[in-house]
Amino acid sequence: MEFGDSNAIYLQIAEHFCENILLQKWNAGDRIPSVREMAVSIEVNPNTVLRTYNYLQEKGIIYNKRGIGYFVSDDGLEKTLQLRKEDFVGKELAKFFRSMNLLNITLDDLQVYYHEFLNKKNAEDEKDI
Repeated sequence: MEFGDSNAIYLQIAEHFCENILLQKWNAGDRIPSVREMAVSIEVNPNTVLRTYNYLQEKGIIYNKRGIGYFVSDDGLEKTLQLRKEDFVGKELAKFFRSMNLLNITLDDLQVYYHEFLNKKNAEDEKDI
């Protein structure tokens, strides 16, 4: 896993977890890697991973079964979607709109670009099949 400078590492790990849940690689009730397993696989301090797990637990996305491990909550997908939407709207959307304004990109332009993106994504997805 590559880490950037924009967010704390534990939040970047949380984003990775959320992405796995949103992509439904991890579903409700699925066991996720232990703190130690995750720390080894992404080469970070176990305390950093533990901080990530505590954060995700506070958000209700994962839960801990003492002595067994961590699991995706029954409503983990919904909570993840809610968290990511709030984060996107609160942080990214303002920057995005500012860039649109500076570059004189209209909502109509944006719709065209979005459809181009979807067409390209669908073509790539069909290649993977």
